[in-house]
Amino acid sequence: MALENSVFPSRPDSLSLPVDGKGEGEDVEVGTEATTASTGVFNLSEELGHVVTTETAPSPPVVAKGNRSFQSKMAEREATANQQRKKTQPEKERGRFGWARARRKRQRYVEKNGRCNVQHGNMRETYRYLTDIFTTLVDLNWRCSLFVFVMAYAVTWLFFGAIWYLIAYCRGDLDHLEDETWTPCVNNVNGFISAFLFSIETETTIGYGHRVITDQCPVGTMLLLLQAILGSMVNAFMVGCMFVKISQPNKRAETLVFSKHAVISLRDDKLCLMFRVGDLRSSHIVGANMRAKLIKSKQTQEGEFIPLDQTDISVGFETGDDRLFLVSPLVISHEIDAHSPFWDMSQAQLEKEDFEIVVILEGMVEATGMTCQARSSYLAEEVMWGHRFSPMMSLAEGFFDIDYGAFHHTFEVDTPSCSARELSLAAARLDAHLYWSISSRLDEEPTLTNQAAKQPDSGSANSKGGEPTFIVGEMTDIQEQTGLGELNGSVATDQSESEA
Repeated sequence: MALENSVFPSRPDSLSLPVDGKGEGEDVEVGTEATTASTGVFNLSEELGHVVTTETAPSPPVVAKGNRSFQSKMAEREATANQQRKKTQPEKERGRFGWARARRKRQRYVEKNGRCNVQHGNMRETYRYLTDIFTTLVDLNWRCSLFVFVMAYAVTWLFFGAIWYLIAYCRGDLDHLEDETWTPCVNNVNGFISAFLFSIETETTIGYGHRVITDQCPVGTMLLLLQAILGSMVNAFMVGCMFVKISQPNKRAETLVFSKHAVISLRDDKLCLMFRVGDLRSSHIVGANMRAKLIKSKQTQEGEFIPLDQTDISVGFETGDDRLFLVSPLVISHEIDAHSPFWDMSQAQLEKEDFEIVVILEGMVEATGMTCQARSSYLAEEVMWGHRFSPMMSLAEGFFDIDYGAFHHTFEVDTPSCSARELSLAAARLDAHLYWSISSRLDEEPTLTNQAAKQPDSGSANSKGGEPTFIVGEMTDIQEQTGLGELNGSVATDQSESEA
């Protein structure tokens, strides 16, 4: 037993088999070294990821024959097991019975490119889209927009061309094509194709001059006025839709970039959540404003479940730091304080959390004066604890050089793994300890000084029958003057008594 205690100082009481990637019907290889028979300790296969031991019935110690000792063999096995444990994938986590399972990836609420991953279904009041037909046409994709654009002109041309053909047919113009004495409603309209061409010429105001309306057809005159007015409205509507769709600032957001990861590290001795934003264009965003939201499901105290609850994350609204001068890439910082939703979150808890951080940059495009919005998001696994963004600005000759190759780069820094609350409590305890230690020293110094001053005058004080007094704390100016006056009076009295 003395040999067992020296070799194995601590052993677990139960056997656990967290096999990574093993099924229920697979066998586990058991080591068959000499130590099994001597000490009663089973060393499971190294495929388990670590060495698991359990205690069996004690047996008389037998010295193993070999060139290496028990300590060297066990140290080698533990080193090999640690290397295999580091090679395991971090995406896998232990299940209920120790079996490995893949970690479910969270569905994004907002994609990295800013597209909201939300689809609306079972909408019965579709007529509301027709009440705002202009916005509906602008929101259509390009294929649908081009189809509506072409069909709007083709339908109006065909519609009025059919009416022009109907007028010519009703008046009998088609029966008197060879009669030179007959005055038709529209000259040189001899069929539907010619009527369709006259409709196009009228609405587009081309006016070739071959087909013209005569003054003998008042109905044609009224139809010409109606087509001219409706044609102008169609032109204004469709050209306006295409212009707004082309000049939309959505593409301007493509040149506003966000870092791939967010980081958490110390800044001025406080934990901060940080991400980087930059503008690739030389034309600036005027009045840039930054916002951030935490998307996380929660359950209230009354038992109500709120899916995808939105919580505001302060990025400097109180101090004005959320208003950006976005000329060069900036690192946006959120200080994790008592009002932050990450106040109680540590590094270990961050790896288990399931949330999404949505960041929104708004501003006005300098070239067009239209409002632009760029969005991105960070999942919990995209937040890197203990990292900091690499610098990307350098001073060149006459200007500042920005290296966008280091825009997404980060590097590790020393960061405590505890939460911001625990870090604040530790700092408060340290400050309190320093305060009481300094104040106790300041209280001790006047006391020692007064004791040293009272020792030479102890004889005179005892001769007068008075008890010595000790003053704790600092002496005021009046006390110092009084003490000096009494001291001078006692010295003068002693001198007069000695002369007598």
